[in-house]
Amino acid sequence: MGIEVNFEGKIALITGASSGLGARFAKVLAQAGAQVVLASRRTERLKELRAEIEADGGAAHVVSLDVTDYASIKSAIAHAETEAGPIDILVNNSGVSTTQRLVDVTPEDYAFVMDTNLRGAFFVAQQTAKRMIARAKGDPTKKHRIINIASVAGLRVLPQIGVYCMSKAGVVQMTKAMAVEWGKYGINTNAICPGYISTEINEEYFASEQGQKLINMLPRKRPGTPEDLDGLLLLLAGEDSNFINGAIISADDGMTAT
Repeated sequence: MGIEVNFEGKIALITGASSGLGARFAKVLAQAGAQVVLASRRTERLKELRAEIEADGGAAHVVSLDVTDYASIKSAIAHAETEAGPIDILVNNSGVSTTQRLVDVTPEDYAFVMDTNLRGAFFVAQQTAKRMIARAKGDPTKKHRIINIASVAGLRVLPQIGVYCMSKAGVVQMTKAMAVEWGKYGINTNAICPGYISTEINEEYFASEQGQKLINMLPRKRPGTPEDLDGLLLLLAGEDSNFINGAIISADDGMTAT
């Protein structure tokens, strides 16, 4: 007995796939046999990633997606299903942040974070779920997975990123609401809350004096790597997560346990 990691015949849409965790999620699902649909605004980066996946024997498609634009969301999901087929797995990963005190947050800063992290994530999931629900009504045996990428910042307030924390707390509650409402249609909705993960976006910061001080405050004095999320991603996307719905799972090396 073991975890099901054969995703042959499955279609997975990954938002924010042009870099960081999104790119890693796409590679992992493709290696497991899924056809992956790579979505973000930076389509040139997506094409490079598609080439990498195809060179490794996987199948990938590229769609342009701006999660802050409702019309773009509807168009991208329709395009994804036209290109690859009905979406079985959504990895709802797009996210941005600003670093500042709450008293310095402008309306533009607030909208920048909330429109991507919460509003955008909601409507991507909603538009994908509408199609999943329609298929489930025709075939009640259909199983679908939505994996929202939240953050430990949605569970614990971290300094200087208050609006980001607020947005990810919203994603946590959003995940639970979706699980309750959509579970009867065979859609399992769960959230991964990563801790500090070293990616190309923040590796320079972690190498700095301030970054090293932060690392030394972590339980085991180390950031994670994107690979550290592979097992959890595969579990939540696969058949072995049938009884996991509405779960908010921290992958933070003990950070929220202290």
